[in-house]
Amino acid sequence: MQVLLLISLSVAICWASSDSHQENMETLTDNVVVLRVPHDHGIESRVPLTCGQANDNMPIFWRKNGEEFTPPLEGNQVTVVVKEMDGGNYTCHLGPSKEYLNHTVILVQLDPDNRTVILEKSSPEEDHIHCSAPNYKGNPSSLDADGLGVHCQDAACPYKEEQYRISLTVYIHSYALLEAYTKSFYLREIVRPAKLPNLRISQGKNFSWDYPESWEKPCTFFGLQFETKVVPSGQSCHSREYIMNDTTEQTRYEINFKLKKYTFCVRAQDKHTHGPWSQWSQCTVNKREVKC
Repeated sequence: MQVLLLISLSVAICWASSDSHQENMETLTDNVVVLRVPHDHGIESRVPLTCGQANDNMPIFWRKNGEEFTPPLEGNQVTVVVKEMDGGNYTCHLGPSKEYLNHTVILVQLDPDNRTVILEKSSPEEDHIHCSAPNYKGNPSSLDADGLGVHCQDAACPYKEEQYRISLTVYIHSYALLEAYTKSFYLREIVRPAKLPNLRISQGKNFSWDYPESWEKPCTFFGLQFETKVVPSGQSCHSREYIMNDTTEQTRYEINFKLKKYTFCVRAQDKHTHGPWSQWSQCTVNKREVKC
């Protein structure tokens, strides 16, 4: 399975005829075309391929996914038959040396419903695409090394009020099947502060922390609010069982009870947009031993 990201997609439309109808074909990226076909059994589509203008009058032969055609498919300009979802990588070679010259990948997308079967939702409440940003600046667009995520940049000024939603389309293909997953959002809806650093305790009851280094400055303009929680020893910060739960805009909090064992938790969110909460930071108190 591979991921293809196109934030702005400029397509060239052409039409390839079949025995009974015409199929829509779009250019997705260099050397990659998308054939949109209805979800019908036995459908065949005829797709024209060209090795390149520079290869006219040369002995050209073709392969599909590394395998030669039987009988051989020869010529600079050819037409291949794609049956149902059976696309693939079509390469052209110079005979008799078999030197590689060019290629075209034909991906197939169901039309018009674009039903999705490659990805599964982890839960009914979750979407196929999860978007998050540590601040209002972002990074240049790039694909993560594991191919499972994308970093993008919004060029808008972080001080300017958003007027338009950001639309993101991620193309994923498994073998020759292509599916498009889309998501639309305001940046303020996905900005999630980083985990709060330098959580510490003084005088046995005063907790304090810092703004994340990645958060926007000045902090007076990009203010955060904090949720503090004290849970019984051994409980997670996500536990619904708690001793104390409060909110503050200060980067400190004083507890007013006497317990020998407990866990202090704190997390942050943009106080103006009430966007996503950061991950919890915590200190575990076990009598005189404190671990933050």
